[in-house]
Order: sequence, then C-alpha cells, then structure tokens
Amino acid sequence: MCGIAGVLGQPASLTPNILSSMADALKHRGPDASGTWSDPSAGIGLAHRRLSILDLSVMGNQPMVSESGRFVISFNGEVYNHQELRKELEKTRSTPWRGRSDTEVLVTAIERWGVRSTLERINGMFAFAVWDRQERKLTLSRDRMGEKPLYVGWIDANIVFASELKALRRLPQWNQSVDRRALGHLLRFGYIPAPLSIQEGIFKLPAATFIEFGIEQAGAKLTLDDFASRLHHYWSLSTVAVDGLRQPFPGDEMEAVHALENLLEDAVRLRMVADVPVGVLLSGGLDSSLIAALMQRQSSKRIRTFTIGFQEDRFDEARYAKPIADHIGSEHTEFRLSPEQAIRLIPSLPQVYDEPFADSSQIPTALVAAIARQHVTVALSGDGGDELFFGYGRYFDAQRIWQVIGRWPTGTRRKSAALLHRASHLAGGLGRLGFRMRRLQQRINVETFDEFYANLLSVSLTPTAAKGWPPGLAGSSPLPNIPVQLEKTTTRMMFADQSLYLPEDILTKVDRASMAVALELRPPLLDHRIVEFSWHLPETMRFNGSSGKVLLRRLLYRLFPQDLLDRPKHGFDIPVDAWLRRQLRSWMLDLLDSGTIKREGYLRAKSVASLVKEHLSGHGDHGYALWPLLMFQSWLRCNG
Repeated sequence: MCGIAGVLGQPASLTPNILSSMADALKHRGPDASGTWSDPSAGIGLAHRRLSILDLSVMGNQPMVSESGRFVISFNGEVYNHQELRKELEKTRSTPWRGRSDTEVLVTAIERWGVRSTLERINGMFAFAVWDRQERKLTLSRDRMGEKPLYVGWIDANIVFASELKALRRLPQWNQSVDRRALGHLLRFGYIPAPLSIQEGIFKLPAATFIEFGIEQAGAKLTLDDFASRLHHYWSLSTVAVDGLRQPFPGDEMEAVHALENLLEDAVRLRMVADVPVGVLLSGGLDSSLIAALMQRQSSKRIRTFTIGFQEDRFDEARYAKPIADHIGSEHTEFRLSPEQAIRLIPSLPQVYDEPFADSSQIPTALVAAIARQHVTVALSGDGGDELFFGYGRYFDAQRIWQVIGRWPTGTRRKSAALLHRASHLAGGLGRLGFRMRRLQQRINVETFDEFYANLLSVSLTPTAAKGWPPGLAGSSPLPNIPVQLEKTTTRMMFADQSLYLPEDILTKVDRASMAVALELRPPLLDHRIVEFSWHLPETMRFNGSSGKVLLRRLLYRLFPQDLLDRPKHGFDIPVDAWLRRQLRSWMLDLLDSGTIKREGYLRAKSVASLVKEHLSGHGDHGYALWPLLMFQSWLRCNG
C-alpha cells in the first residue's frame, strides 16, 4: 500500500523538490521508501511513497519503468492475483523478472495487454497512474469497488493527481476554494460523493473507471463536465446487478453456501499473501467473525485479532468479539475507548481524513487501526457484508414504512407532510415530539421510493446550514442512476449502498484511518467475484422476515455455535448525541461560535445556533446533523 501523486503540464511544476514534497505529504501512507520520476520535455512527473508489503527489497520501489522502458507507473494498492498473472506473462517474456512485486507484474501486463484489458483481468484494490512514453499519454485508474482513493484536478495549466488532497496542497500554485455544492452534500449525508471534492476544481475518480490525458489537455481548465465526459468504465455494477437478477443462482441454499464458501476461502487466501505480519479486525459481528474464522482455518499458526469496545453497553460489540476469538483460537487484543481518549483523537481528524468526513465511527476505526498497526502491517476486515447480503436494519425499516406511505397518492404524502410541519411548530415546537414530527415530515414529503431512501440515509435532510448552497439543490441527492430493471425496493437499496454509501463512506473511512498509521486493510468480501455472485442470489438467500444475511449465517453456523452469533446487531459507532451534550460540549461550542461562522461565510450562523440550542436542551437529537458541521469547521481551521 502506498501513496501516489504527480503532475502533467508545465516543466516548472516538475522540479525534484516539488515532486518530493508531494510525496512527503503522503509519508504516512508509505513510510518505507520514496521515489520520483520526471521527463520535463514531455511535461510529466510522478511521485511515490511506499509501504513495503510484497518483495521488501529495492526491486519493488517506485515509480517503476516497464521492461521495454515504454511505461512508467506509480501504483497504490495490491493485485491479489499477481502470481497467476505472472505465470501467464512468463509464457511470452524473454527476460528474467527483476523482483517479486505485484507492481512489476502490473506494469508488464499493461505493456503486454494494454490498460483496459489489464484492468479487466486484475483482482485487487488499487489506484495507479501510468505514463505511456510512446503515445505521451497519462492514464489514471481506480479499483472496481472504490477501495483506494485518487483525486484529479486542474491547477494553473497542470493536470494534477494524488492519493490525498494534502499532496496537492504542496504545489506552489495551490489556491483552491471550498466547493459549496460538495459542502451541501457533506452536511446532508456526512460525506462528499465522487466526483466532487471539498475543493473546487479537484475531483475524485469514481470507482471502476479510468481517465486519460495528453499534454494538450493540461492547458485547458478541467471542469466537472469535462472530467465526467472523459471517464471510461471498465466494470459496471449496473450490468452486474441486472445480469444477476436475470440469471438467478440455479442451485438450492446448500449449494449456494458451498459456492460462497469456496469464493470466500479463495478471497481470504489471496489477501493473506504478504511478506509482513497479517491480522484481522474483529468487531464481533457476523462479517468479521466469518473472515477471522476462514483466515484461522488457512493459517498454520494463531492469527492476530483486534477489537475496540466502548464503556456504553449499547454501543459495545467487544464483549462478543472475545468469545469468537476464543472459539477460533486467535491471539486477541482488545482496547476499550473512553470519551477522554476520543477527545484526544478528535483534533487530529482533519489531518487523518484530509477532506471533511463525518461518519462518527471514524474515531473507533482510527483507534483500532492504530492498535493493530503496533503488531501487524496488514489486516483483513469484514467490510461489505451488510451491503452485499442485506445486513442493515434500515432496509427493513424502509420497507415497512414504504409499504404504508408508498400506497398513498403523491398529493396525500405532500398534504400529510404539510400537516406534520404545521403541527410540529405548535406550542413552541412541542419539544422532542416536535423534532420527531419534523423528521417524519421531511422523510415522507417525496414522490418516489428512491427519494424516500435518500432521506432515510440523510443525517440532515436539507442542508439549510450551508450558506450559498446552489439554487435548486436544497433537496438534491447524489444517489446513483439505479437501473429500471431493479424493480424491487430491496434491490434498489442494495444498489444505492454499493455504489454510493460503501465507497464514499465506509471505504473512505477505513482507507484514511488505516493509512494514517501505515496499516494496509484488505476486505475479502469486496472481491469482485463475490460482489457478482451476490447479485445472482434470490431474495430468500439474502433475508428472511426481519433478519438479513441468510446465506452468511448458514455458512457461519458451520464454523461457530449458533448462540455465539444470534444476537441483535450493533453499529460500530460512538454515542455522539450524549458526548456532544457533555464531554464534547465546550469543543462544539468553540467550533460553532456564531461570530466565527459569520466571518468565514460558509455556514448560516442562525441555522447552526438553532441546531445547537435544540440539541443541548434535549428537544432534539441532532448529534448526527451537528457532526458534519463540526468536521467541516475543524477541517477549515486546519486548511482554510
């Protein structure tokens, strides 16, 4: 795992000092080695920071030049099937390999098969930049599910890119302002969806895409429309979902369990390959328990497992992780998070997450990553199980509510929402009852199920606290275009989460938290073969009544006693409502000071003050709406 950066454009931006400075900004992602490569005559410069995982020798250092010298690559990530690809490439390779790294396999594959064909063949998590010295063309790409990040933009007649924004801020020409559209999405959903970023003119490369630039494109300003029009998709979740529904799994449940077990065992096996110590993050939930069990089954020695718990019982899953670890025989490390420890971590969050990010479970995620890194360099995780196998409680809540209001004519929903809005303002807002009525009013004031689900995902339904939020976007949603063939609400929710919530929230959270401490995190459930398999499953193998993950449970029952697994699901979260009223109260009041907000000009001081007052009085639980405001203000202090 590594950090990459680079510039295509003006020779003045390609000096060794500038490229080295960009690389140094990413040192946390790759503390083991640093490298740059440039060709000022072609207007290209690449930078790299290395976290050594495979082939720890200098033969794995980057940027790396291909066998013929035509291609130069800066690569972040892992190609899990590199050994298989190496064997295939050896059939026509005439010279010896320089080393054992997957980077050398990747750049050789690009030289032999081309970028698109290589992307279609590799199984991995990655973001890379490759320069074609013959065609004078830069190609940037990202993995299928969006596990690894890549920012791309235009600064002063240069195309620039990096794993994180902090590398781009090292450029002398950096002068980017806050993108107010991105800010509105942050306040509504708690994250900024690709292709937007918090900085104007800088975009996130979407999952499963690549984009190409020649030196002639560097001189023209790159707008959002230009960026979107240049994207190439080499894999499509839409196609995967539609094909899966058209061709359901032909066997019975036991055959499906066997097929899933084989796929998962191989995915885990591939992700255990490393020349450094490997462990697993064990929350005690179904997904991480399954990964830990399959990992231990394939290991000749005790694996390392790591978990984090909370003092508040309703948020604590650590008590369930220890029996799981005891059952599989792992060497287990547990850490309990107190409010005081969280408070000490909070000031560093803007540096860890680089752009404002407001899923409050970022705190325990960052801490468990730091604990694991003291013992291992690579850790497997259970991320993806909820999105692939119908594991979220909100799926059942959404179905239950929509079964009622979905039958109402749109006009009836609008009138009901208006009545609730008026009633909520009676008697000074009716306190907590008024807050709940307003939440319900905003959620049912919709025309379609997709709008309703977007409201259910929102931490703040309308980002009224964002000053200058572009006209007409107050209720906008970044939900993807969901294929019309996905007729059922169940498949529409799963598709929305896999294409939006998973890459933009979950995977952003774990990438930044793990790479801040140079820990490589690998989620086997997001192997694209498992994603594709999951879409072929009939609904009865995903959920039954009010319980999801039917197929995963069947597999787990082969590995664990049932009483270790059958219990209510806990979220990996912090008690943010309570902490903001007590331990984090002074921190919140300082960041959301009305005078400061007015001077900065990004937020509406009156709207923010109203949220704070209602939350502190107990008339509303606004912790999840306040957290994005706090993360933005904290980020602004560091980067404004």
